[in-house]
Amino acid sequence: MSDMAPIEHIIVPRLRDIGDFSVMRVLPAAARRMVGPFVFLDQFGPVTLAAGKGMDVRPHPHIGLETVTYLLKGSIVHRDSLGSLQSIEPGDVNWMTAGRGIVHSERSDAELRKRPQELYGLQSWVALPRADEETAPAFTHYGSDKLPEEKAAGVALKVIAGSVDGLTSPVRTHSDLFYADVTLAPGASYRLSADYDERAAYLIEGVVSIDGTDYEQGRLLAFGPGEILLRAVTAARLVVLGGAPLDGPRHIFWNFVSSSKDRIEQAKEDWRRDQFGLRIPGEHEFIPLPD
Repeated sequence: MSDMAPIEHIIVPRLRDIGDFSVMRVLPAAARRMVGPFVFLDQFGPVTLAAGKGMDVRPHPHIGLETVTYLLKGSIVHRDSLGSLQSIEPGDVNWMTAGRGIVHSERSDAELRKRPQELYGLQSWVALPRADEETAPAFTHYGSDKLPEEKAAGVALKVIAGSVDGLTSPVRTHSDLFYADVTLAPGASYRLSADYDERAAYLIEGVVSIDGTDYEQGRLLAFGPGEILLRAVTAARLVVLGGAPLDGPRHIFWNFVSSSKDRIEQAKEDWRRDQFGLRIPGEHEFIPLPD
């Protein structure tokens, strides 16, 4: 179909071990550093953690970005230096604005880790526009029932952030973006609009066909301009995401994102010297700055 947008990049995630389980690092990749303002995307799970085990991402810092946690299965407890304490469940969104600096941890609930538990979800980072890189840190939780959904002809659409197909999420963003969860019955089709030039689909489960070619799960497909028609060969689940291009390149080191290399160096030194100035109430561990 010559009127369909081309696939500019096919990205296969890299496996990263983070302790009791591994994550699939989708973005950034050598072929594609970002899609719109999205500069990072991880899939964690699906995994069943044994009784007594759990997620334990110790306190660590961020600057210059917004973190987006979206669960498919399981539960995670978020704590941060603002004093936030929030459990996230499947279909919810935790949206954290780091701005000039925040520290947070992500752990399994103490009671739930007494028995085997499933964990499965996505975490992404949205780089803040230059004008907002040093904004005040913030955290907001959005329950699943607050996110708009639509079901028709074998397609279930849930808008995580931004606007998709006439549905607008209540999630407050600093960037012009979209992010949606799409579930397809076998044979069903979803048409991704051409509203933005920078768009991608990350295939979480199943197989989809685009212009006669099949693509399996665990692939990020980054598209050129134009509409995209995705047809489910099997039952499938994917997220579509993208938005307006960033206002210039971004530097990334560890958990720091900035348009300025000097700003990242400052954040590195502050964390290394224990001068970041932020603590999570009740938590005393931390992740050291990597070499």
